[in-house]
Amino acid sequence: MQSDELLPIGEVARLTGVNPVTLRAWERRYGLIKPQRTAKGHRLYPQDQVERVQAALRWLERGAAISKVRELLDNASDTTTEVEGEWGERIAQLIDAIGRLAQRPLDQLLNQAMALYPAVTVCEHLLMPLLDTLSRRWQSHFDARLEQAFFHTWLRSKLGARVYHDSHSLPGPCVLLARTDDAPFDAEFWLCAWLLSSNGQPLEILEWPVEPRQLRQAVELLQPRALLLHLGRRPDLAAWTRSLADIPTRKLLGGSTLSLHQAELQNMALPDTQLFDSPQAALRCLQHP
Repeated sequence: MQSDELLPIGEVARLTGVNPVTLRAWERRYGLIKPQRTAKGHRLYPQDQVERVQAALRWLERGAAISKVRELLDNASDTTTEVEGEWGERIAQLIDAIGRLAQRPLDQLLNQAMALYPAVTVCEHLLMPLLDTLSRRWQSHFDARLEQAFFHTWLRSKLGARVYHDSHSLPGPCVLLARTDDAPFDAEFWLCAWLLSSNGQPLEILEWPVEPRQLRQAVELLQPRALLLHLGRRPDLAAWTRSLADIPTRKLLGGSTLSLHQAELQNMALPDTQLFDSPQAALRCLQHP
């Protein structure tokens, strides 16, 4: 779509999967989107409003209530700007390989970046923007489900192998990495694991979610130097707080859904706890107590 092209509501519904009734409700009740109007009052949507609908869908997928999405979008930094230069070219090559279900080129492209740059740089400039670009692509791409299945399987295998190799060669007490969500795959969870292990942090990983009392038991058995808990879409924060409150282990809570839970977590005032919103932020917390 050209940047100055205006789309009618039916075309926006087709592109985003949000029906016209819902689009009108988002506009009238929540002020979430602001289409232009023709002389006869028909709605026309510029590109930035279509992208705003797609961004709203991403927040809804994370578990945000529709009444909170406008605030989340307005307070978020702009994540829809296309990455340019060398990193933009690398991302385009990765997406082309994903679209062709081409595993060998994917391996080669990522291996090359990992050999040339530190893990933090690869995470910040390549993999995190790649995940964001794919999320937007999959809002309307007709082969989204197939691409997701292929890419997530590849990424889990790729990062899991590196984490396993790194963690089993690192001495000292571990960081226990766990998650609350029962979604089948969390790309940022594994990206966080890879970033930590590649920076000298030995890990023990509980990829499948466990109950708060079970995680408490894992802490007692493993005696980690820190617990890093990725929050999902709708964690029972009261239950987690009760279970973790008197654990004498440093606690890091967060992930990509942190903005949904941050105010509640701050009000709970868990002792010896830090919040993080990205793999890079989690690493900084562990490196600088």
